[in-house]
Amino acid sequence: MTAGESDRGAVGLPPGATAPELNLPATPDGQRIRLADHRGRPVVLVFYPADFTPVCGSELAIFSEILPDIEGLGARLFAISCDSVFSHRAFAAQMNLTMPLLSDFHPKGEASRRYRVYSEDFGSARGRCSCSTVTVSCSGARSRPPT
Repeated sequence: MTAGESDRGAVGLPPGATAPELNLPATPDGQRIRLADHRGRPVVLVFYPADFTPVCGSELAIFSEILPDIEGLGARLFAISCDSVFSHRAFAAQMNLTMPLLSDFHPKGEASRRYRVYSEDFGSARGRCSCSTVTVSCSGARSRPPT
């Protein structure tokens, strides 16, 4: 999918596909998270449409609650939206979220597009990630869902 294509039904990466590299800001002071830095361990990427929305807040609160279990299995979890790091900081503080929130703000939706979870037309909002959870295996491939 190219940046100019409209994606009404964001489909995500197919199982077994190589996960595209991520290099996204995590904090206002410039700390960045790179997927390559986590090769050799599983990674869970939770794409969500927006900070300060009831559904996203509830979903991320559940992930935050089970974060110790995920990390206990040797995996890392990162949540990603197209909101700014400043919005993420306020949202994380309000919701007591403990996982890193990564910003796909500029260029808007670049990482989400590469993961095929970006939607140009998302209700009244323009240009948002769709709700999607992507698991990346130790080798960097999109993991297959359990059967």
